[in-house]
Amino acid sequence: MAKNIYIHSSGSLKRKENTLRLELQDGTKRVIPIKDVSAIYVFGELELNKRVLEFLTTHKVAVHFFNRYGYYVGSYYPREYLNSGLMTLKQAEHYLSPEKRLYLARSFVEGGLKNILKTLKYYRSKRSKNKLEATEGFIKAKIEELKGVNSVEQIMQIEGSAREEYYKSWKYIIENPEFVFEKREKRPSTNEINALISFGNSLVYTLVLSEIYHTYLDPRIGYLHETNRRSFSLNLDLAEIFKPILVDRVIFTLLNRNLLKTPDHFEEAIGNTYLNEKGRKIFIKHFEEKLKTTFKHPNLGKVSYKRLIRLECYKLYKHFLGEKEYQPLAV
Repeated sequence: MAKNIYIHSSGSLKRKENTLRLELQDGTKRVIPIKDVSAIYVFGELELNKRVLEFLTTHKVAVHFFNRYGYYVGSYYPREYLNSGLMTLKQAEHYLSPEKRLYLARSFVEGGLKNILKTLKYYRSKRSKNKLEATEGFIKAKIEELKGVNSVEQIMQIEGSAREEYYKSWKYIIENPEFVFEKREKRPSTNEINALISFGNSLVYTLVLSEIYHTYLDPRIGYLHETNRRSFSLNLDLAEIFKPILVDRVIFTLLNRNLLKTPDHFEEAIGNTYLNEKGRKIFIKHFEEKLKTTFKHPNLGKVSYKRLIRLECYKLYKHFLGEKEYQPLAV
C-alpha cells in the first residue's frame, strides 16, 4: 500500500530506474519503490532535478515542502490527471451563488464543531466532567447559531468563537504539568502547544490536498476560505472537519503519555517555538498511526481515517453534480 514519505534531513532525491534514491548528508542512503509512495513531505534542504519531477508527475506523487519551523511553504502539485471542465464549472457555480456557497461553508464548520464535541466527550473524566460539559454546551449553542447566519463572515466568527472556547478547555484535558496552554497563537508560535497545533494543522492541510489530487475536484475553489490569490483553498475547508480528530487527539495522546518533552523535542528561534527533528518524528509517527485507525462507517464497514478524507471528497463531488446533498462527516 502506498504511504507518505517524510524527509527530515538535508540531502538529494534522485531517480534510479523505476525507484527513487534518497541520499542524505549523513551518508544514509535509501531506495524507495515509486509504487510505495503516496506523497512526499520535505522538512530538510532537498536537491532534486527535472528528471525526478517528471518521474513523480508520471506516477502522480505530490511533494510538500516545510520550513525549519514546520510551517508549510508550498507543494509540487503534478499535472492534474483527472481534469474535468464540468466539475470546475460546477464548483465555480457553487462559489458564485451566495446560497450554495453559504451551505457548504456552514457544513464545513458544522462538521468541525461536531467533531470537537466528540473529542470533548471522549476526554471527559471525573476531574474534568463539569468543565468540559460547559464547553460542550457552548459549542452546541454555536452549532445552532450557524443555522441563522447569512454570510460567510458570520460563519467564520462563530467558528472562531467556538474554537477559542474549546482551546480554553484544553487545560482540563492535558494532564502534563510541563505544558501550559493559555490561548491559540499562530505565527509565531510562542509556546510548545501552539507549535504542535500549527505543525499538525499543516500536515492535515497537505494530506487533504493530496487526497483531492486523486479526485475530479479543483482544490483552488474553496467556500469557507476565500478563493483568492492563494494556490489552494478547498483543502483548508475540508481540513476543518478533520483537525479535531487527527491533530487534537494526537496532541493529547503525546502530552498525556509524556512522549514529548521540553527541551528535548522543541527549540526556539527569534521568539518562535517549534518542534525539532526528533519531535517531528515522534509527532508524525503517531499521526500516521492515527490515519491507519479504522472507523466504523455506516455503509462501508471499517474504514481508515485516511480513507475517510477521500470519501469526503467524493461526497462533495456528488453534491456538485446534484446527485446527493453534502453532509459533513461527524465521527
